[in-house]
Amino acid sequence: MAVEYKFPEGFWWGSAASATQTEGADKEGGKGKNIWDHWYEIEPNRFFEGVGPETTSDFYHRYKEDIQNMKEIGHNTFRMSISWARLIPGGEGHVNQEAVNFYNNVIDEFLANDIEPFVNLFHFDMPLELQEKGGWENREVVDAFVEYARQSFALFGDRVKKWFTFNEPIVPVEGGYLYDFHYPNIVDAKKAVQVAYNTMIAHAKAVKVYHASHDGKIGIILNLTPSYPRSQNPADLKASHVCDLFFNRSFLDPAVKGEFPADLISLLEEHGQLPNTQAGDKTLLKENIVDILGVNYYQPRRVKAKETLPNPYSPFMPDWFFDNYEMPGRKMNPYRGWEIYEKGVYDIMVNLKDNYGNIESFISENGMGVQNEERFLKNGRIEDDYRIDFIKGHLKWVHKAIEEGCNPKGYHLWTFMDNWSWMNAYKNRYGFFSVDIETKERTAKKSATWFAEASKNNGFNG
Repeated sequence: MAVEYKFPEGFWWGSAASATQTEGADKEGGKGKNIWDHWYEIEPNRFFEGVGPETTSDFYHRYKEDIQNMKEIGHNTFRMSISWARLIPGGEGHVNQEAVNFYNNVIDEFLANDIEPFVNLFHFDMPLELQEKGGWENREVVDAFVEYARQSFALFGDRVKKWFTFNEPIVPVEGGYLYDFHYPNIVDAKKAVQVAYNTMIAHAKAVKVYHASHDGKIGIILNLTPSYPRSQNPADLKASHVCDLFFNRSFLDPAVKGEFPADLISLLEEHGQLPNTQAGDKTLLKENIVDILGVNYYQPRRVKAKETLPNPYSPFMPDWFFDNYEMPGRKMNPYRGWEIYEKGVYDIMVNLKDNYGNIESFISENGMGVQNEERFLKNGRIEDDYRIDFIKGHLKWVHKAIEEGCNPKGYHLWTFMDNWSWMNAYKNRYGFFSVDIETKERTAKKSATWFAEASKNNGFNG
């Protein structure tokens, strides 16, 4: 039977995960503490059902089983991350040989199973000692990151040919420095801007190191969330433009074009929020753009002009310039409270084609979190038809984008198996495989079977 939605040869079918969310073994193998280990120790009450990062999904001990499962459901690629605190405990100094052995074994296991590992260096998990020096506020930490990147490229770059510096670098900015949902729980826009700026300096320096001595591709992973205006009224359009500057273009433009948007710079300048910079930064960004872009997409952002003026005594915030807007009749994930808008992924790809040189990209995360999935258990398997529909709905728009000349090379679901999710722990499940929190047993869901078939056929029927 002919496949209705056929993808180009070599399309990347896979999924994504991060070290802190899956490895566990947080006190084993010589690993140092990261900010999550520390925050859980001091404020366990802020984590769903008090579940911390000690064991998560135990990938550290079960990676062979997991990689075998990935192969069985048709993965040809998988995006992982290295734990900085595991590889270099404390973030600076000696490299931990036990971690080198672990990551070597994982990478070799992927390759032995014909799965190409894509490796990301930083997924929200700052080593604690470096956060105590100010984290990304401090240029010394930028230098430590560059050294960590250099070591990683040297250790694993002979086999890993797709590297990423950061995953969703806006999230530590929003969570840690604006809206108090990640450690260090600071609410200070000026510091947030500095953190964002220094992150991009760290990124560009790592890109430079990679290009100087390695022959693969290096990029960054951004959660690009289209900012849709409520209407075409100029006030709504301006609100969506400013929102786009803050949450998308602040990282997308320097990563792909090598410079920050002029409108963003003047807006920050007007409000006294510009970061401290150093001589040579501008050239560094300009000369070290990415080869490839990972795109994470979950839901759209809808905005409208402000209904009321900001309180003149409140600290500067991006929200001074727009209000969120709930579009009537929008399609929702009833289990998670997020809007489902599949066309968003197409709009992102068209934007990259029209405004960013049609850079090589891929969907590096897309997924549907559902609470209490055991409701859908039937004969020992979770019948997650809603997840299959979600994936198909997005892939149809990816397919349309490819047909129109856009450049996405693959699709990675978040995530392969249910994993620990920061403050939400195991509240919302996202995986192709369910994980029993007590026994760590993995069980394939219906979506895993569907994905195996789609990968085998390099496409699917509507």
